[in-house]
Amino acid sequence: MTRQKVKLAFIENDKARKLAFNKRKKSLVKKVDELTTLCGIDACAIIYGPYDPQPEIWPSSSGVESVLSKFKAVPEFEQSKKMVNQERFLKERILKAEKKLKRQCRDNKEKETAMLMFQCLNAGNIVQNNMQVGDLNDLSWMIDHNLRAIGRRMESGDRENIIHQNQSENQISPAQSQEQFQVEPPLILPLPPPPPTTSNNEEIAMMSHGHLQIAPPLPLLPPPPPHPTVPNNEEIAVMGHGHVGMAMNNNDEWR
Repeated sequence: MTRQKVKLAFIENDKARKLAFNKRKKSLVKKVDELTTLCGIDACAIIYGPYDPQPEIWPSSSGVESVLSKFKAVPEFEQSKKMVNQERFLKERILKAEKKLKRQCRDNKEKETAMLMFQCLNAGNIVQNNMQVGDLNDLSWMIDHNLRAIGRRMESGDRENIIHQNQSENQISPAQSQEQFQVEPPLILPLPPPPPTTSNNEEIAMMSHGHLQIAPPLPLLPPPPPHPTVPNNEEIAVMGHGHVGMAMNNNDEWR
């Protein structure tokens, strides 16, 4: 449940006024106690009321005298710097209210002039013939103000369009960027065939239309024949049609 706003006015009923006094006096003393505890400052309270013969003092008489002595030691200009009485408080409130009223009147005048401007634009002429010079000046100022605002917005829109156009021209699509920065694969050349060799114990690798063929080994060459010799007193082995015969030297006799 929301708290009802209290009307700041003198309470005519004596009983209600006494209840409000006692309630707010306790709240005031409690707030001063909290202020000194939380902020670590020296404060005191002296409350006079029509319902008590003696004033209520917080925190004590010695505490009040200590705070008052410190206050009297401050120069008079500093004492009254932030001090206000009821008359000064009301004057400040009235001054703030007048400033707020002037600001509100100016806002209302601008809104009325803007409505009149739109009515004249829709009608094509000035709809009020009994306008004074001040009203016409206000209308002229409102039209110039709106024209300048429209011109600034158009200039900012043109700049944004130029920026977007430049960005779109400089922007590269992903496909174009891939085509532009695509690296071609390296060209692989076929290895040349190895040179032929005449080794008897090696295989020759031959490339033919992309197929690898192994050539048969070359036949072994027969060893060269020995030089003929005619030794004396030695047997000559003659190979002929698979038979081995013994021959004697012509110098020996058959026995």
